[in-house]
Amino acid sequence: MPAESKIRILVAKPGLDGHDRGVKVVARALRDAGFEVIYTGLHQTPEMIVNAAIQEDVDAIGLSILSGAHNTLFPRILELLRARGADDIVVFAGGIIPEEDIPALKAAGIAEIFTPGTPLGTIVEWVRRHVKPRGVAA
Repeated sequence: MPAESKIRILVAKPGLDGHDRGVKVVARALRDAGFEVIYTGLHQTPEMIVNAAIQEDVDAIGLSILSGAHNTLFPRILELLRARGADDIVVFAGGIIPEEDIPALKAAGIAEIFTPGTPLGTIVEWVRRHVKPRGVAA
């Protein structure tokens, strides 16, 4: 029986936002739940995030943002994934994102958005239900 593939998640902070306490808490919760987590650190460009995701062969990208640049940076990341043929990587996000911006971000391809106060268990369960190892038949 083959070993079960571990879901690989790249956790990234796009843009100039320098606050990373929340993303580190989420990354640790995902790791503790059994996922393989790669944290890119602060001040990542969309190009850096997409390059890292492809190099690390991840199944999902978790984005965290507080700067207000989500309407620019998130669509750019999705655009770069499509251009590189990696649009099967699930992208989810969290941070300070106004409710009125969420429908457009989801329509653009962000699979889910978690706002402040979301229990860590909710994020973990969402990942379990919506992210599968790439290349594995559903």
